[in-house]
Amino acid sequence: MTAVLSPLIHIVDDDEAVRAGLALLISTVGLRVQGWGDPQQFLREFPRGDIGAIVLDVRMPGISGLAVLEQLVAQGVDQPVVMLTGHGTVEMCRRAFKGGAAEFLEKPVDDEVLLETLQHAVRTHVKSRERLAGDREARERYAQLSDREREVAGLIVEGLTNKEIGRALGLSPRTVETHRAHLFAKLQAESLAQLIRRYAALIDEEAASPPAP
Repeated sequence: MTAVLSPLIHIVDDDEAVRAGLALLISTVGLRVQGWGDPQQFLREFPRGDIGAIVLDVRMPGISGLAVLEQLVAQGVDQPVVMLTGHGTVEMCRRAFKGGAAEFLEKPVDDEVLLETLQHAVRTHVKSRERLAGDREARERYAQLSDREREVAGLIVEGLTNKEIGRALGLSPRTVETHRAHLFAKLQAESLAQLIRRYAALIDEEAASPPAP
């Protein structure tokens, strides 16, 4: 049986003593830690697929933490980023949040505040990945529907009855019921409420998109 690894926290700070101290603290709550003294190496090599968070120092030689944050966002990295600085300003804080940081903390950071911040960041990341996985599965299932089943699904979501759908599409109620049963099975929806909750946004998105040439 494959062991499930705990979330991984990346510490990006050029100060080795800071990295070691933070790593020791963070490991006390069961989180794995990987330290990086070179932000450029971090950008090249850190594993994008892991669940976790990034602790990023603002002031580092060569490239600033804010520039690293900008590159992470540009690359679509979804791990939450917690910025640390020993010389914080309102403008720096504003830039960090505008740039996509999850939190901005000043050194010396309170141990409990940092741990609570990272645990919250990890929970947020887990929920984000679960939501993305659910969206991907929903799109894959929706793609299995025939054109007619998609038409029926759209009218079901609009609230039409089988008879009304039949009149709109020129089908018998029995045929509508067959399409309805097939699309519910393909979408793995056990109820109308579940169909609407999982697929209404997808159906609306398709209806709003221009037809293929």
